[in-house]
Amino acid sequence: MTEFQKATIKFMESIIFLLIGFLCTIYVLKPAYEKFGIEFIGNIWINWFGVSYILYVLYTLIASFFIVKGSAFFHQRASSIIFWIMFIAANYVVFSPF
Repeated sequence: MTEFQKATIKFMESIIFLLIGFLCTIYVLKPAYEKFGIEFIGNIWINWFGVSYILYVLYTLIASFFIVKGSAFFHQRASSIIFWIMFIAANYVVFSPF
């Protein structure tokens, strides 16, 4: 596979997770916040990014442990410190209002 094809696949993964994260933010997170009496206003895009990134991390973990076990790409991503710091920040942003 050429580098352009790999970059295109990575870009499409990102777009797909942003779309799924947006839908989860609107149809899952918003009702959950409102159920607990938390107003869903302000910087909603930060919650959207947090939900999208949490889904992206779950995809990476599932892919690296079950689907493509020998892939160096997923192993490098899962062993990155920045990857995990952003995961902690995304969890904080999404779940701290509770």
